[in-house]
Amino acid sequence: MAYKPSKSPILKYSKKLGGSSFGLWLLSKVIAFSAPYFRSIRPKFTKLEPGHVEVFFKKRWGVQNHLKTIHAIAMCNAAELAGGTCLEVSLHGDMRWIPVGMEVQYLKMAKTHLRAVCKVEDYKWETPQDVIMPVEVFDLNDQKVFHADIKMRISERKKRKA
Repeated sequence: MAYKPSKSPILKYSKKLGGSSFGLWLLSKVIAFSAPYFRSIRPKFTKLEPGHVEVFFKKRWGVQNHLKTIHAIAMCNAAELAGGTCLEVSLHGDMRWIPVGMEVQYLKMAKTHLRAVCKVEDYKWETPQDVIMPVEVFDLNDQKVFHADIKMRISERKKRKA
């Protein structure tokens, strides 16, 4: 099977909007609306291209724990959003995906706004398989505070009946 670029509407609209700051903000809102749980972190995409997605979110009361640092689950949420979106905009046009597992490491207390980064070099997956989407989360000082390896199951899209 020859590699077909992603058919993701996310990527299509990102290209149409030219990757502008407003366009990324608008896509952030649309994605958070379509998957409401992501709204809990109020994400903003800052980079969105095949093989590289970055999501920014602010430290605010709604994502803090009892220590006044960003809650671990908020970081997991940002990691799943970055990893899933990266896979979505990178994946072969005839394939689909679903997360099946996540291993996380909490490396430092997250005391500032955060940036979740998913970057993969070789993303031309053409066959059903499980892949690991690595996500690093950085604070405003560029210190890595969190790491996640998200296991994603790639399968063929079901053919629609005519």
